[in-house]
Amino acid sequence: MSSAREPVLLRGTCAAPGLAQGPLVQLGARTQASNRTSIAGTAARLASDDRDADEGRAAVAAAAQLRSAIAVACAELAALMERAQEADAKALMAFQIAMLEDPFLSDPAFAAIARGLPSLQAWRDALAVQIEPYDAAEDAYFRGRAADLRDLRDRVERVLSGDAILRLAPGSIVVATDFPPSQFLETVWDDGGIALTGGSTSSHVAMLARARGVPMLIGVDPAVLSHHGEALLDADNGLLITSPDARSSANFSERRRIARQGVVSVPTAAAVTGDGERVLVMINVADGAELGELDPGACDGIGLVRTELMFRDLADLENEDRQFNAYRKILHWAAGRPVTIRLVDAGGDKPIAGYSVAGEANPFLGLRGVRLALRQPRLLEVQLRALARAAVLGPLQILVPLVTLPAEMLQVRAALEQVLAALKLAGVPSARPPLGMMVEVPAAALTCDAFVADFFSIGANDLLQYVTASSRDSMPLSALQDPLQEAMLRIMRQVLENAKLRGVPVSLCGDIASDPAYIAGLLQLGLRCLSVDPAALAPVKAAIARWRHE
Repeated sequence: MSSAREPVLLRGTCAAPGLAQGPLVQLGARTQASNRTSIAGTAARLASDDRDADEGRAAVAAAAQLRSAIAVACAELAALMERAQEADAKALMAFQIAMLEDPFLSDPAFAAIARGLPSLQAWRDALAVQIEPYDAAEDAYFRGRAADLRDLRDRVERVLSGDAILRLAPGSIVVATDFPPSQFLETVWDDGGIALTGGSTSSHVAMLARARGVPMLIGVDPAVLSHHGEALLDADNGLLITSPDARSSANFSERRRIARQGVVSVPTAAAVTGDGERVLVMINVADGAELGELDPGACDGIGLVRTELMFRDLADLENEDRQFNAYRKILHWAAGRPVTIRLVDAGGDKPIAGYSVAGEANPFLGLRGVRLALRQPRLLEVQLRALARAAVLGPLQILVPLVTLPAEMLQVRAALEQVLAALKLAGVPSARPPLGMMVEVPAAALTCDAFVADFFSIGANDLLQYVTASSRDSMPLSALQDPLQEAMLRIMRQVLENAKLRGVPVSLCGDIASDPAYIAGLLQLGLRCLSVDPAALAPVKAAIARWRHE
């Protein structure tokens, strides 16, 4: 499609890979000003009404209005949660509902109403106080939570104002400063995409975009894009092109067609390098729902089951039969292929109410992973019992997250032995699964020869973060985020060498395993087992086939 306007090329950082082509929709100052005008007009109307009524009655009415708006917002989020297919999306909507229902969030607004403020202004002021410290935080994770609070603020404000939900045309390329996660779930994306001038790769909207295969860029150069019709979003290469010429548009359409063919038709043949060496390619699984349309023959097994996304509350963690049935279904799908199930890796950016610790100053360096599991021995026992029972149904192995000291692995192994003894005494069928460890803490990586572990899984995401002492989601620190920089290569090479001497299998999971751009470097390093996102199976296998020993 040609355009009379000159093309504009903008650069950004990939938050979700892929290619998108469609009409450009820019949500900028004009949209926000319109929203502010609506809010101001409503506040003035409410203030005028308050002046004409008894102050006490007006405060009661305003409080009732805010309660009703919060209830409507919760109902809308519940409907989104019901329609969502992904475990991450359901968990996010449940999290937002819980926040809205938490008096800590709304009590300041009700107190302001009691002092005479209209409901809309009271809500906005109260949320501004909550949002400000998150926006000012140095940590990208906390800045991402500011987006969640703004999402809740705007949803309740919209209900109070009587405004309709913003509907975007299917297949749009949306350009904005930020984009609310709940609006993401309300949008029909088809072949559309997102380009944000702000944003973070750790934000909830980025997480949802990756889960749904919606291409997304963050940190895009700001520009005025009015009157630009079509846009090409090449998230793989960090590019947004508006008003492309006919040739560029046609070439891009052909790239998308080829890419779609690769995703739809995942080859079931084994992954083999260009010089004939076999590479195991497994998949990462959140809750099992993503397995429905996937042929088990397309992969060599499951390299990582993230049980913290499967069991999202304390009731799930306490329910041994629920866990056993979930594991049973995954093993049935795998049809004899190996399945690695990670113990609940809660904490950090994956809190579970009643289990993880709230209010930690730095949750990524706090009580998470195995540290948290060992402080909750009753819940650890429940999960180990379910896993030991499931192990009789197929080749299951257990992965322990965020291990730092050899003693932690010994404690988990002792707990597993106690569980096996108790199950045998009770006559419950069970088996002893291999027990391996995540290598994601530098202290563990550098001393891995001191650990009693049946296998290693290199968690490249956290390892990079800890090796460089920098958040991988920080735009200003992007120069430190190369996962194949020399420090990372030396550490991973040491793990591989120690594992080879002891005959311990090693795999790698994390974002770099799913990125074809890093496959050659990982293979050159010596890795021969990768665990990737299901959508990355075809491109990763293709990248493996292109590689040859140097």
